Amino acid sequence: MVSTLEPPPASSTLSRRGASSVVSRPSSISRTKRYNRSHTGGSSHVPANDFPIFTSSGDVEIIIRARECPPGQTPAQNRYLLHRHTLTRCSGFFEASTAAEWSRARPLLIGDLPRVGESSASSVNGSDDGSSTTLRWRYELDPGAGDSETPMLIQKDESDKSSQSFFSRSNGPAAANSSSARYAKHAHVHSRSISSASSSNFFRSVANLGLGSHQPAAAPLSQADQDLMRDYDNLFRIFYNYPPVLDGVNVADAYVQCKSLLTLADQYDALAVVGPRVDHHMLQFQSRLWKQIAKYPISYLRLGFLARSKVMFQEALIHVVGQWPIGERSLRAALPEVVLDIIEDKADELEEMVNRVEGRLYRVGLVNNRGERVSPSTHYLDWLVVSLFRQWLADHTSPPPPPVDQRRHTNSRDGARPPLPPIAPPLASTGRAFRTLGTASPATFLGHDECKRFLKLTPDLYSRDNLRRFEKRMEEIKVMAREIVKPLMTSGLELDMNGTSRTSDGISYLTCTVVTNRDLPWDVED
Repeated sequence: MVSTLEPPPASSTLSRRGASSVVSRPSSISRTKRYNRSHTGGSSHVPANDFPIFTSSGDVEIIIRARECPPGQTPAQNRYLLHRHTLTRCSGFFEASTAAEWSRARPLLIGDLPRVGESSASSVNGSDDGSSTTLRWRYELDPGAGDSETPMLIQKDESDKSSQSFFSRSNGPAAANSSSARYAKHAHVHSRSISSASSSNFFRSVANLGLGSHQPAAAPLSQADQDLMRDYDNLFRIFYNYPPVLDGVNVADAYVQCKSLLTLADQYDALAVVGPRVDHHMLQFQSRLWKQIAKYPISYLRLGFLARSKVMFQEALIHVVGQWPIGERSLRAALPEVVLDIIEDKADELEEMVNRVEGRLYRVGLVNNRGERVSPSTHYLDWLVVSLFRQWLADHTSPPPPPVDQRRHTNSRDGARPPLPPIAPPLASTGRAFRTLGTASPATFLGHDECKRFLKLTPDLYSRDNLRRFEKRMEEIKVMAREIVKPLMTSGLELDMNGTSRTSDGISYLTCTVVTNRDLPWDVED
């Protein structure tokens, strides 16, 4: 009789291998370093020990409950059982609130329970009978006293019985783990015929003990509660290196969701971890994102600042500087002083460049055959060409005159002295004039009709030959002006300014601002 070696059944294998889990290990790495973990290739015989409920190793319970609920109905809620080690690395709020001086954690004796991968950061020395005292934290979302207050996570102690906890002796991850271990031992000793499918079903059922199997249906969520619970879920997903659930089709909806998520991350001192995720998601929109930034530069400047997105911040900053001081009041209300200082510095640099170019334009002139500059005494017709160009330049680069009522009030108070013009026009108005000078089609300004009307003001000079010479000399000035303004025609935008889209055609201000890593309000590694 030939005997063969019988392979061990699945239940025996489970009892020897034990439950797998994501283990928290103490580390000195700051929370700016991402907590890398893999989500593929792991074993699947303990499905409960995973995000968002780490049944075997979680030590921080978090309950996010809807704020609005009709009377007589159970409010909807999301429960999380996470790791203190991960939360403190990603959030300054959890790092401070779980510290000894602020913590309201309670000890839990688990000497006879099979805890998998227990972190030493959450445990204290064991007692003589082999049991160890492990700390547990519990947070619930406090909606605040009114709609004006921001909801905030607060710690709950053991005396609070408002909701059932995962950490209860009879209904929680400890009980589930204990039942799992006893079942695996019993299956190994008394049975070798249990299939792997039935074992998997059992583990799936005991993992849900802590959730409650007979709870009343929750009330429908309002839009505000949906957004709130989505933001908290995305926050914790990012902590565990899972992709956030954000709109990937509509860039406007994605902006609203990312803005709300970044506001929440700022509230819990987690921008260093959440910001790169938001940056990665928004940059996937590419050309659609550049068009949105051109329409709403102030909004995206704040979004780029919170997310520490170099690309979005640079793109929005160029639009803001080109239109300065338009939107200054909104910028001062939405952004810190360090960003306003950067905007003002870049606006000063742009204004200095504009002044240099403008000075060269006013010095543009024509010369005669002997190389002499034209003047009323040497060549009156050519001098009129230069005069018309300078008048056009002054009209389009000067600020508009004050209203008539203001001029009358000033004249009556100060006598016959006319009011002085403003010191400098807005950059947006001068940028429009320079873009006109730098255009590839010179017929857009001072064309045939304008030259004809101007010459007709002097009937003695108006003739077909003089008009032809006048237009030819005007073209010479336009060519020189186009070369002078060429440094202002460069663009630092990701947006294609040479395209034919409505967005690029509608930009009449200068976009030649250069933003380097040294200009960013945060440290960037070169």
